[in-house]
Amino acid sequence: MTSEVTLQTVCVPSEDVVAREIEGEIIIVPLVAGIGDADDELYTLNETGKAIWDRLDGQRSLAAVAAEVAGEFDAPPAAIEADVLGFAAEMAQRGILTAGA
Repeated sequence: MTSEVTLQTVCVPSEDVVAREIEGEIIIVPLVAGIGDADDELYTLNETGKAIWDRLDGQRSLAAVAAEVAGEFDAPPAAIEADVLGFAAEMAQRGILTAGA
């Protein structure tokens, strides 16, 4: 789905990827061709990315995810919202996330 990702969007990890936590990092492995970049077969998420990923359950809007993540990190809520939107938009474009309503 190529719809615009907004704070009201609800995202869930694609069924075409597997995510595993290894030594405190999330590693995302595409299961089918055409996901992500040809050069990048694995994706590693930093601490902020992991905090976002862990909350993308198909139930919470990105605004709710951003509010929860902002509670964990010492950063302005607007900056966290921008990070969540950027993360979700990029991951949806790469086919790693499925964006819903």
